Amino acid sequence: MFVFSLHYLAPLDEIDALLPAHREWLAAQHEAGYFFAWGRKVPREGGMIFANASSRDEAERLANSDPFVVAGVACSEVIEFDPAFVAAGLEQLRG
Repeated sequence: MFVFSLHYLAPLDEIDALLPAHREWLAAQHEAGYFFAWGRKVPREGGMIFANASSRDEAERLANSDPFVVAGVACSEVIEFDPAFVAAGLEQLRG
């Protein structure tokens, strides 16, 4: 499992202008089976995406295809996570 930690590099008005494209991208990656959770950081300085990918290279490719990253208004840190424990109902997190 991978966690993408996005950090905004531009003012929120520039982020908001790209939000429709970002949401379409999230939905497409979910439909393709990659993303299973996402949301904003609080305070609103970026976001988090929980993803399944077959390799770090694939995860990096996905993270770098985010319209926010492509436009240079955000950067994304890709963190690989190997859960040692998951609660009942969250077994998919084990990959």
